[in-house]
Amino acid sequence: MTGLAPVASAHDAQSGQWYLKSMQAEEMWEVSTGKGIKVAVIDTGVDSSSPSLRGRVLPGKDVSGAPGDENHDDNGHGTTTAELIAGSGDDGTLKGLAPDVKIIPFRTSLEQVKGADREEDHVGEAIKAAADSDAKIINMSFAGAPYPAIRDAVEYAAKKGKLLFAGTGNDAENGNEINYPAAYPDVAGVAALDRNGKVAKYSTHGEQTTLSGPGLDIPGWCDGKLERYCSQGGTSAATAIASASAALIWSKHPKWTSNQVLRVLMQLGDHHNDPSKYVGYGAVRPRLNLLENKGDPGDPDISPLTGERTLHTKPDKPKSQSKDSAKGDAPDKVKVADSQSGGGNGWVLPAVGIAAGIIILAGCGFAVVRLRRN
Repeated sequence: MTGLAPVASAHDAQSGQWYLKSMQAEEMWEVSTGKGIKVAVIDTGVDSSSPSLRGRVLPGKDVSGAPGDENHDDNGHGTTTAELIAGSGDDGTLKGLAPDVKIIPFRTSLEQVKGADREEDHVGEAIKAAADSDAKIINMSFAGAPYPAIRDAVEYAAKKGKLLFAGTGNDAENGNEINYPAAYPDVAGVAALDRNGKVAKYSTHGEQTTLSGPGLDIPGWCDGKLERYCSQGGTSAATAIASASAALIWSKHPKWTSNQVLRVLMQLGDHHNDPSKYVGYGAVRPRLNLLENKGDPGDPDISPLTGERTLHTKPDKPKSQSKDSAKGDAPDKVKVADSQSGGGNGWVLPAVGIAAGIIILAGCGFAVVRLRRN
């Protein structure tokens, strides 16, 4: 993270969560709070002692090789991610968009994990462990280069019915490199939007972008001490909010599959008819399903990302698409439209009455994977 702007105290954090009102969170919570859904957070660890996460963190796994366990978070990134998904808001901490979700943490060898094993990347191991857990959704708020172990783990998780989200990255102003795991065919890549529904200038874009979510001026822990929140920005936060949005819908429709939940989220995006390389199918808008019953779940076994059968198929059935390709050749691929707006009037409420919150952009709260670049 760079350029973090500290907040006076933890009690100011919720005033900076401008998107909760924009997304009509209070109204959605009358219908769904994410109860019954577990989300795997693959990150720098999740500190279960945070007031926001008490009673919300289940046993996970540490594959980082660093001292401590999955509940040890030197950086604060993983804890912030978990709070954005499932935080209680107690004692002025962050309020999660899906506050009754349970978090399963998987600490892996991300750059911010002190003492992590740098000789061999363990992200693929973490994804496979998450796939073998009770989690329905796997949140990956990180990005990096393509790596075979991660590619294979992603395919494994998709076949086990997991819904995978990853940040597209924060490289738009620095080469706009395609990042993984967001660019793998079975992963929904998430871009970052500001409070006006426009893509953040740093949000990496391309055909790997599936959805977008709030990711600018979002409060998060300044570090692992959990003493202060800082104003941050990045596709990390947007990914967490996308995962929480999926949890809200899945909790309301527990018999749906991962394909159906994602298909509805894509349909509800304001760019569902003209997907953009900047915002994908548009901003996550779970309220349209929860409050207005919109969205057709469609075939439970067919992926809306690739058009291929991912469920109820033999594990060793070859995929027609190259494993190393992005979603580019998928039937429902994101077209390279030029629109940079992901919200418009569809999810951003009028400015009147929205708390000003934290207004200083503080760089990108985004964990970068230690991967070998091909």
